Amino acid sequence: MKKILLILSFIIFSALSLNASSYTQERVATKQEYKSKSLSELFGSFYKTTGINALLSPDKNLKDAHGKPLSVFTQSWGRAIMIVISFILFYLAIAKGFEPLLLIPIGFGGLLANIPIANIAGPDGFLGIIYNSGISNGLFPLIIFMGVGAMTDFGPLLANPKTALLGGAAQFGIFATLVGALVLSQYTDLFSFSLTDAAAIGIIGGADGPTAIFIASRLAPDLLGAIAVAAYSYMALVPIIQPPIMRALTTQKERKIKMVQLRNVSKLEKIIFPLTVLTLCVFVLPDATPLIGALCFGNFIKESGVVARLSDTLQNALINIITIFLGLAVGSKLAAEKFLVPQTLGILVLGLIAFSIGTAAGILMAKIMNKFSKDKINPLIGSAGVSAVPMAARVSNKEGMREDPTNMLLMHAMGPNVAGVIGSAVAAGVLLSIFK
Repeated sequence: MKKILLILSFIIFSALSLNASSYTQERVATKQEYKSKSLSELFGSFYKTTGINALLSPDKNLKDAHGKPLSVFTQSWGRAIMIVISFILFYLAIAKGFEPLLLIPIGFGGLLANIPIANIAGPDGFLGIIYNSGISNGLFPLIIFMGVGAMTDFGPLLANPKTALLGGAAQFGIFATLVGALVLSQYTDLFSFSLTDAAAIGIIGGADGPTAIFIASRLAPDLLGAIAVAAYSYMALVPIIQPPIMRALTTQKERKIKMVQLRNVSKLEKIIFPLTVLTLCVFVLPDATPLIGALCFGNFIKESGVVARLSDTLQNALINIITIFLGLAVGSKLAAEKFLVPQTLGILVLGLIAFSIGTAAGILMAKIMNKFSKDKINPLIGSAGVSAVPMAARVSNKEGMREDPTNMLLMHAMGPNVAGVIGSAVAAGVLLSIFK
């Protein structure tokens, strides 16, 4: 036993001696490599690590986190432009009140993503980690849909089911833009969108950020960042984009139409509705069940009335946390090297066209329905068929009150608005089932 202890002691002592020797050699080598510097040289070394130097003296050989070379423009003026855009988003959110819950996190994410040297939006940066944790795998959109379901009242849709047609018509922009993306690829050299790329871009027309992210992560992962930025940007800018289209397609007389009072919807109807929608989805369009299922789950929890704590968590804490993460992750794609490229700008243009077509289609459908309906529909609520809940419904109400302050359209507009949420999810399921 003593011999064994002596052998072990010898081995441990030898290992410690070797480590100490190697550590001493490293220290000596470090001391030999270090050279004393003057005060001006020290300040020069510090300046080389500053953002000012990175912006004013870009490195021609610098590469991003994925090994792709960064242009001189991207490192200098490109970053400056995107920082200014981030401040514009702050202005719209704070001074104009345009969906601050979206624009502030997105704008701040864009600001952080364009800070030189730090590489905050890279795979190992904290924005990159958030992006990979919930955007690239489609997790955040599903959690958002649960929260949306818990906050949504399907009562206006059940009270006036024909308004579902307005929500369906607004999805026309999705399929029109799909064709537009293919045409751009066919007749221009700047873009090369495949059929699946075009399908993912088209979903922007539904003005539904979570759905756009969910579809892009499956059909066009390489375009996910640009599509997410476009979808959420247009959702936030609904109060700017929609009103001119609404006024151009309606007359003053049509904007003054007062709709009949909605009937009361029973609790049983509200409980049965999400289960019915989910059952139909399972049988007809299983590819849409992740989105529809999350939406129906959140709504069923709310309408059941027996799990108030869970409903409150979905409506407040959980959706707020995910909104912060999602906004920052989307904003990370506002980095100059990802945003200021022809493909991204093309997606933004196509997304705007898709959103505009969706808005117009809902309004025109309402006007067509008025030709055959006894109870007239104010065409302004047709624009709420895009699934930007409840932003689009508020815009419809605001435009109606501009013509007649006593004309309250909000609850009427919520019918097509929530129908648009279901419609965009169904459209997503159709695209997935066709192109996956």
